Amino acid sequence: MRKYVQEEALVTDWRPVSETTQAVTARWPRNHSFYIEDGRYSSLLLTESLRQALALLTHTVHDIPLTHRLGWERIRSTVDPGALSTGPGRAEVELLVTHTQVRRRRMGSVQLSSDVRATLAGRPIGTASLQYSTHPPAIYNRLRGSYADAASAFARAFPLTPAVPAAQVGRSDAGNVVLSPAPGTHTWQLRVDTSHRVLFDHPHDHIPGMVLLEAAAQAAQAAAAPRAVAPVAFDTTFHRYVEFDRPCLLSAAPFVQEDGGLMSTTVDARQGELAVFSSRVTVQPLR
Repeated sequence: MRKYVQEEALVTDWRPVSETTQAVTARWPRNHSFYIEDGRYSSLLLTESLRQALALLTHTVHDIPLTHRLGWERIRSTVDPGALSTGPGRAEVELLVTHTQVRRRRMGSVQLSSDVRATLAGRPIGTASLQYSTHPPAIYNRLRGSYADAASAFARAFPLTPAVPAAQVGRSDAGNVVLSPAPGTHTWQLRVDTSHRVLFDHPHDHIPGMVLLEAAAQAAQAAAAPRAVAPVAFDTTFHRYVEFDRPCLLSAAPFVQEDGGLMSTTVDARQGELAVFSSRVTVQPLR
């Protein structure tokens, strides 16, 4: 598992529960420059906790070498909106991770599926199901071709574009905005700031899934503006790698009313003519 700066390392411990299930402890901070706004955690803090937990478990439990590259194919997650208010101290979240499939391929790649239940002080606060793969360097480099070298791909990043108004996407700091204006209704360009210390803490060969999920969340919030909303569920499929060296456009469909006063929209993203990811984002109106 790669090294994290102290503020970003959420996972603190893990223990086996059964042959297929492990309990992972993640400590959520009281203050954070990116994952906390107006006294509320971002629902994507749970996803980041899962990402770190899976990186740990693939190596320690499933003996997948650290040199393998892990990539998401689909992730579905829900968070109890009542659990997102910050408290007086750090919150310890337990992630009960059950791997429902570990399929090893002949050349070393591994396909995995997992179900996750998250609790805080014994109270259920969220669930997730994930499908993802790991590839050894030889296969990953063949898949990525000329983009395989992270330092080179990172250096070719498309120039930074202007941010949409921060309040429009539920942010107070323009530096945390990942959308830029684009022609069309409910359409934006992905804003990629490679100097952002949380989203890009080291060079990548493609834009990370967490950045894309944040973009989907901000697109849903922008589509709902001026009504303030909080994203609480995602159903996301990653179709292909999103590259640094060309624009990525996102569009949000009209909202659909859900049970319990929730609303949902589908955010689609394209690079050129290619669909790169799609996310159904469910939001809770805040007022």
